[in-house]
Amino acid sequence: MEKKTLSFARESFPYIFVLIVISIVFRMLNPLLSFIPLILAAFVLFFFRDPYREIPQSKNSIVSPADGRIINIQDIYDNVFLKGKGRKISIFLSIFDVHINRSPIHGRVSFKKYVPGRFLAAYDKRASVENERNYIGIENDRLRVLVTQIAGFIARRIVCYININDTLEKGEKLGLIKFGSCTEIVLPENVEVLVNVGDKVKGGETILGRLNDEN
Repeated sequence: MEKKTLSFARESFPYIFVLIVISIVFRMLNPLLSFIPLILAAFVLFFFRDPYREIPQSKNSIVSPADGRIINIQDIYDNVFLKGKGRKISIFLSIFDVHINRSPIHGRVSFKKYVPGRFLAAYDKRASVENERNYIGIENDRLRVLVTQIAGFIARRIVCYININDTLEKGEKLGLIKFGSCTEIVLPENVEVLVNVGDKVKGGETILGRLNDEN
């Protein structure tokens, strides 16, 4: 269970250490210059913040895998994991959004694939098929979903915490993408999408869809 406090992703620590060292060196040269790396360190902490999230417990709900703004919802045929028709929801993460990715459902990681690629702007529609990306397929006895971490123009590093056969709780952290990115989720046809293009969403908290299955 998550602690109800603000924490920071461990990936921020090397950046913070380097910036503090630079600040110390700058201080010896000119005290005023030392504030520049300290301001950058504060931004790094802001970017890598990891706030507490209240995860919806409804079994039929699918939560957002990321913070950001929905820039596209479309019907597709997914041949990566679902092997069938589905709805793809694309979420753009600016440098001001929380960049922790979370599992949209409870389930087992049954598919994972990293694909090298380009670094187009994350909001570019070509990014989902041309950029560096990491596919994560999660399934349980009721449905399967595909989450894709997509690197952007600034983001050059996808971090994934999980492995094949890991069992995840809904809202559990999957990884992150550094400095601006896009996260996509493909839902099967029997999921009712409850969001629209332009909506702001929170990872692990905003309900994107609901499974049309009362059994």
